[in-house]
Amino acid sequence: MKELVAIRRALHQIPELGFQEFKTQAYLLDVIASLAQPYFTVDTWRTGIILTIAGKNPQLKIGWRTDIDALAISEETGLDFASKHRGFMHACGHDFHMTIALGLVQEFAQEQPDNTIIIYFQPAEESPGGAKPMLEFMKNERPDLLPDYLFACHVAPEYPVGTVATRPGMLFANTSELFIDLKGQGGHAARPHLTKDMTVAAANLILQLQTIVSRNVDPLDSGVVTIGKMTSGVVQNIIAEHARLEGTIRTMSAESMALIKERIVKLCHATELAYDCDVTIDWGSGYYQVYNDAACARALLAYAEKTPAVTAYECDVAMTGEDFGFFLKELPGAMFWAGANTPYGLHDAHMSPDERLLAVNVAYVAGFLRQFKGA
Repeated sequence: MKELVAIRRALHQIPELGFQEFKTQAYLLDVIASLAQPYFTVDTWRTGIILTIAGKNPQLKIGWRTDIDALAISEETGLDFASKHRGFMHACGHDFHMTIALGLVQEFAQEQPDNTIIIYFQPAEESPGGAKPMLEFMKNERPDLLPDYLFACHVAPEYPVGTVATRPGMLFANTSELFIDLKGQGGHAARPHLTKDMTVAAANLILQLQTIVSRNVDPLDSGVVTIGKMTSGVVQNIIAEHARLEGTIRTMSAESMALIKERIVKLCHATELAYDCDVTIDWGSGYYQVYNDAACARALLAYAEKTPAVTAYECDVAMTGEDFGFFLKELPGAMFWAGANTPYGLHDAHMSPDERLLAVNVAYVAGFLRQFKGA
């Protein structure tokens, strides 16, 4: 437990953004090298790592994936081991995910597994998305690194330590970033008739965007269109020439995602006509739904029910996004929520999960991977 905590705290201090995880990769490689066995093979891909642990009598290749990047959030936990990288933080639990993966490396270094285990340290989960290009790399260049089954976990602040929460089928939503830029004509606040005011245009567009889910999406389906940030203008007495909206889209189906995007395009075109301006859309990063293989999800729950320190819970679907969905689109597998017991939610500057989850989940996952025979 002490060693796992030390690893987590070291990783917590060096958060890095997607595809910039150079210190993180170096730290992970050092730990793996210290545990190296003749049956270990290490490959790198960009800032990620793929560790193959050959089995004694392999019938399957079973994968475990962890994400390694952080967020552009200024930490406010007050911890002694807080981020040393100003403006960046492991506010989504990826330091815990990496530590669990390294705990698995420790376990399999002590006793070689029967099946081959492949551990994927994937960069850029938060943005711009590392799962899809990593998968394409393996499919096109290294098919030997593809697993037969793939599993992963994500810390869940709302659940007690020891909770394994998952479900067959849809677990997380389809997601897409949304960036809209409006360009008009600025000018003096006393002469609005000589301008094209993008503050007014953007405000109207925000209101229109909020009608999409209520009036275009099937009420038996689910969707979210959230504009989390709006910027316009430079000073109080100049009419804004430019405005920018930044938001996110979440849906329970790929069809609803396509519908919402189609409606956004039409509303932006209508705004161009109504306000005599130019509107451009950038969809940013988009993630495919996390859709668990039913048999794999049930296998996780069944093993949890047999594990004394773990409580199995079949949870509801969440609007959370995760690029692990790209893996599950191609490979059978499942993800589960790991109880983290903290009052602060994911992406909160104060979030600090309970470190007791580390030993519990390393033991649970190692045991599960050792006994898993396929689904």
